[in-house]
Amino acid sequence: MERNEIARPLPILTLANRGFWDAAKNHELRLQRCLECRHFYYPISDMCPFCHSQDYEWALTSGKGVIDSWIVYHQPLHPYFHTTEVPHLKVPYAVVQVKLEEGPRMFGNLVNVDPKDIKNGMQVEVAFEEVNDEVTLPQWRAV
Repeated sequence: MERNEIARPLPILTLANRGFWDAAKNHELRLQRCLECRHFYYPISDMCPFCHSQDYEWALTSGKGVIDSWIVYHQPLHPYFHTTEVPHLKVPYAVVQVKLEEGPRMFGNLVNVDPKDIKNGMQVEVAFEEVNDEVTLPQWRAV
């Protein structure tokens, strides 16, 4: 990184979230699934929000869902976004909430749709952006 280059904000990888990020690196969307009640859940937690079990697996999801909410940013919220050349991070850009087929909701960037064309219920699938050797970010694209 050059001296004046601003680093992109990235997630902090921990032991607790390693299963999620390792899967993303392999272009898989895996979420915690309770071994007791079998519900998928997100965000990452040490306890199932449905039955409070602490036994879970990192289960593969379909990676498909529908947009049920979104926001369009017209002003960059971090200095990195003022100078980025990443097309889906240049303002205006959209952050969508996706309701997965498995039930949980996730947030992420929508990469192939002009923000003015986003519709409630739009079908999307996960897409992966390899940021560096450690971080691959799940994003969303319309299908």
